[in-house]
Amino acid sequence: MSLLREPHHDGSPAYLDDESPTLGWSVRVRCRVAADDPVERVWIRTTYDAEPTFHACTVVARDARADGSVWWEGELPLHNPVTHYRFLLVGPEADGSPQRWLTAAGVVDHDGPDSFDFRVTTHAGAPDWGREAVVYQVFPDRFARSTAADERETPAWAVPAHWDDEVVFEGSDPRTPLQLFGGDLDGVTEHLDHLVEVGATVLYTTPVFPGESNHRYNASTFDGVDPLLGGDAAYARLAEAVHARGLRLLGDLTTNHTGDTHEWFTRAASAPDSPTRGWYYFAHDGSYECWMGHGTLPKLNLADPDLRAAMVEGPDSVVARWLRPPFSVDGWRIDVANMTGRLGAVDVNHATARAVRRTAEAERGDAWVIGEHNHDASGDLDGDGWHGTMNYSGFSWPVWSWLRDPDSPARPFGRPVPVPRRPGQQVHRTLREWQARYGWQATAQSWSILGSHDSARIRTLTGSAPVHRVAAGLQFTLPGVPMVFAGDEIGLEGVNGEDARRPMPWHRRDDWDHDTLATYAALARLRAAEPALTRGGLRWAHVDDDTLVFVREHPAGSLLVCARRAAGGSVDLPEGALLATGQEALGDVEALLGTEPGGPGGRLKVRRGTLRVPADGVGVRVWRL
Repeated sequence: MSLLREPHHDGSPAYLDDESPTLGWSVRVRCRVAADDPVERVWIRTTYDAEPTFHACTVVARDARADGSVWWEGELPLHNPVTHYRFLLVGPEADGSPQRWLTAAGVVDHDGPDSFDFRVTTHAGAPDWGREAVVYQVFPDRFARSTAADERETPAWAVPAHWDDEVVFEGSDPRTPLQLFGGDLDGVTEHLDHLVEVGATVLYTTPVFPGESNHRYNASTFDGVDPLLGGDAAYARLAEAVHARGLRLLGDLTTNHTGDTHEWFTRAASAPDSPTRGWYYFAHDGSYECWMGHGTLPKLNLADPDLRAAMVEGPDSVVARWLRPPFSVDGWRIDVANMTGRLGAVDVNHATARAVRRTAEAERGDAWVIGEHNHDASGDLDGDGWHGTMNYSGFSWPVWSWLRDPDSPARPFGRPVPVPRRPGQQVHRTLREWQARYGWQATAQSWSILGSHDSARIRTLTGSAPVHRVAAGLQFTLPGVPMVFAGDEIGLEGVNGEDARRPMPWHRRDDWDHDTLATYAALARLRAAEPALTRGGLRWAHVDDDTLVFVREHPAGSLLVCARRAAGGSVDLPEGALLATGQEALGDVEALLGTEPGGPGGRLKVRRGTLRVPADGVGVRVWRL
C-alpha cells in the first residue's frame, strides 16, 4: 500500500493556518485521511498546563473519488507557548476498528508517550531570509588568498603551508591545528561571484577573531578581526560586498569558551581577585574547566552576570557590537551551543540562548541565530532562543547511512565506528522520528548538512559523483535549510573534518566536478522558485531499500521527488491521494529537475488512476504535480 494512503498532518500551510500563532488564541489544524479509511470521528488531543484535553474535528472537504481524501478540521487552543497535540482517529465501533493516534512520527495503534506529538510554537520563527536561504560555509584559512596575504609574516605559532600542500589532519599530529595556508577575507570577497553561481544566499564563515590556530575557535579577543585575515578593514569590505550582492553574512561565535590567550582569561589567571576570575571555572588549585579536556579552550561561566553583559546581553555585548556597522553581520552561528551555559549542576543554556537572540534582534529585527548541536537538540528548540540547529542527527546521519559506500575511508564523526549502511525503510523512520522530536518549524529552519569543517566530505563518504548528487538532491528537497561546505559543490574530498579543510583549488578548475557544480546550482534555483521547498509540507509516498519518494505540498503548487541510491523499478502512486483540495485530475506531470547530466527527463502520465514513476538509475528527479 502506498504511504500516501496513511492519515497525514504536518505544520505546513495546507495543515496549519498559522505557523507561529498568537498565545491565548486558537489555530485551525487539519488532517488528511484516505476516503476508504473507515474513520468516523476525529479529535485533537492537546494538553492544558500538562492536563490532556480533547477537541472534536469535523469534515471540511471530501473527495468524490474512491482513491481521494477526506479532510478533517478542528480548533487547537494555544494556552501554552509551545503546544503539543496529536489526533485520535476512531472507526466504526460495530466492526471493532481500533482507535489510532496520528502523531508526528506516524500512525500508531497504542497509547504512546508525548515525545512524538506534533507541536506548534507561539514564538516567532526564523526570518524569511534565513528560512529560505542556501547557506555557504567558508573556512577562511583554506578558501582563498588575496595578494595582500603574501605580504604578511607567518606568526611564530604557525606551520606555514603552500596552497597545494597536503593537509595535516591526524589528531595525534601537533601540526594539525597549526598548519596555516594563509587564506584571508579579501580572498573571500574576490570570489563572491562563485557563491552567486552556486546559488548561495548566505555566507557563513567560521571565526574571524584572532586565535593561535588555523580554525580560530580559541579566540584571543572578540574586539577585532585577526590581522592575518586582513583585520577589521577587510571584514568591513567583505560585509559591504556581500550585502551589495543582496546576500547575507553570518558570523561564528564561541559563547562556550575562549582561548587560553584571550585577554579575559589571562587577566583571570593572573590573580584570584581579577574582575574576570568569575567568568571562568577556576578550582582552588588554579586549574580550570575547559572544553572536552583541551586546556587551550577554557570554559566560560555564563552564570556570571558580568560575563553575560560582556558576551551576550545588551548593546555593549559581543553579540550586539558585530551586528552594527561597519560589519553589519546578519546573525550568528553559535559554536558548541549544546554545551553553552552547561556544566554539571549548572544549566543556564536556555537563558543564554534567549539572551543571544534577544540581543541580536534588538540590533536588527531580522537577525538569525543557529546553534551548533551534533546530537539531540529537541530540548533546546521551539522556544525563543536558537531558531534552529545544525541538524546532524535529523538529517546528516540518516542520509549518510543511506548513501555511504561500504568501502569508504570516511571516518565517523562523534562515534567509535563508521556510520552503517542502512536500507531506505530505516532511514525513512529515522527522518520521521527526528522531525517529530524537533517539531515542524524547528526542522524547517534548521540546517540540512552533508558535511562541514568538522566532518568527512560527502564525496568521500558516498564514493561516487552520482551518489553525491543524490545526497545534494535530498539536501535541497527535504525540509530544512541547505548548508553547503565550500568545495562540496566541486567534489572535494576528505576523510575527516581536518582533512575536509583542503584549500579550494581555484587555479585548477580542470580538476573540478563541473557536473556536480551544475547540479548544486540547479537545485538552488529550484529551491528559490518553488515555495513547496521552503514552506511546503512533507508526505512520504513510497520507500524501499534503494528508493525514497515523497511529496512537498504547498497551496501554491506541490512537488513530487524520487531519490534512488541504486537502479530500481517503477513506482505506482494513486492519483487521488496526490490531488490538492478541489483538484479533479493531475494531467501530465511536468519534469523540473534531474541530478544527473541529461536533464529532468520527460513528463509523467496518469493512466487508470495511477501515476507511474518510471524505473530509473541513481539520481534524484523532481516533478511538479
